[in-house]
Amino acid sequence: MTQSAPGPRTLRAFHQVLVNTALANVTSSYLWFALTFWVYLETQSVLATAIIGGSYMLLVAVFGVVFGVIVDHMKKKAVMMLSSIVTTVAYLVAGAMFLSFPESALLDWGGPWFWVFAGVILVGGVVENLRNIALSTTVTLLVPAERRDRANGLVGAVQGIAFMVTSVFSGLSIGILGMGWTVAIAIAATGIALIHLLFVPIPERGVVRTEGDAPKGFGFRGVIPAVLAVPGLLALVLFSTFNNLVGGVFMALMDPYGLTLFSVEMWGVVLGVTSFGFIIGGALVAKFGLGKNPVRTMLLVNIGIALLGMTFAIREQWWIYALGILVFMCLMPIAEASEQTIVQRVVPFDKQGRVFGFAASVESAAAPISAFIIGPLAQFWLIPFMESPEGQGRFGWLLGEGEARGIALAFVGASLVLLLVVLLAFVSKPYRELSDAYAAAAPPADGAESDAAPGVTAMIGEAGEDLRSGLR
Repeated sequence: MTQSAPGPRTLRAFHQVLVNTALANVTSSYLWFALTFWVYLETQSVLATAIIGGSYMLLVAVFGVVFGVIVDHMKKKAVMMLSSIVTTVAYLVAGAMFLSFPESALLDWGGPWFWVFAGVILVGGVVENLRNIALSTTVTLLVPAERRDRANGLVGAVQGIAFMVTSVFSGLSIGILGMGWTVAIAIAATGIALIHLLFVPIPERGVVRTEGDAPKGFGFRGVIPAVLAVPGLLALVLFSTFNNLVGGVFMALMDPYGLTLFSVEMWGVVLGVTSFGFIIGGALVAKFGLGKNPVRTMLLVNIGIALLGMTFAIREQWWIYALGILVFMCLMPIAEASEQTIVQRVVPFDKQGRVFGFAASVESAAAPISAFIIGPLAQFWLIPFMESPEGQGRFGWLLGEGEARGIALAFVGASLVLLLVVLLAFVSKPYRELSDAYAAAAPPADGAESDAAPGVTAMIGEAGEDLRSGLR
């Protein structure tokens, strides 16, 4: 079914969808962060919080493809309504459990009610990813071709705001109000987001289908062909997966390293302040675009991330680390917007949900794997090695002295691997194929819409070239 061409009216609708998604994401992240803080403060069990966090990432990976197929089967507003309803019901159940059971029973992580309570909140948080996949497809649906990369920048800025708000307010909420009132606030905010969504228009004439190719089922059958149909797209997903694999090293070790430099209270403040980087990076994309070839832009950004990872812990000084985190958070929205813009152009609209869901599944599965590996490796080998005279003699000239030189060595090693892979990607055949596919899917000269999501205009391409020059 042919959709009407995006214009000023649909762009206004996208902005309303973005605001609504921001409220929903802030709420789910707020309660999820609060649950983690509450469990650790009350039980002092790192194992319990690790299992909760690992379970969340596992469910995101398992259900990513399912969510993507749902997005392709249904109208986008219906998908968002479904997500909001499930989240609201889950939080209502969590609230009822908190009122029905003594807090001691909910905190006994050796008993069943702890895991039921945490699991209900986990379901409410995981299903938000269904809305996020739908949001990526609404960029194609509602935003004119020449503004899609900028719209993806706004999405990155919104995610940064959500991270900043939840980093600060979840801890304050648990410390001042307690878990009961925190659940109540989450229920109210989720309900507000649901009511607001009722009045948000998402113009969509019907569920788009390519003739003779309606998606069936909820597995990989309709996903892999959609990915393989675009030369180089599978390589893009695998590269992002590898990027997340390296990112798992940072996910596992950034907090322990930060807590050697800051008190726990100050570390929370540092994360809140540096999360402005997400907003800055998203705003840069919204202002300047991504250039003529977002594939190249993404790889350039990853070179910057690799060089940053090799230097932001080179000496045990708080300002170097904080500045490095700020720059890192500036770069992440640019890389994410690049990947989304590529998919929105080269993948037909009716298959984008499956592709975004597949990417979310594969990429989400990568970080926990490396995190689980690097934790014991750092604890039992890297840290003791760098505390020994042999380690100091071999790497002291590079990493200096300090309490966490083993963690710094892990950062340098992981970043060096990332740098080598990015440089190889630049000279690879999939890079050239995907760049060609992106250029070939450009909108027709008369500006008409094509079946695949069109790309940026020459004007934005020139602005993106300026941005890439700055990244160099």
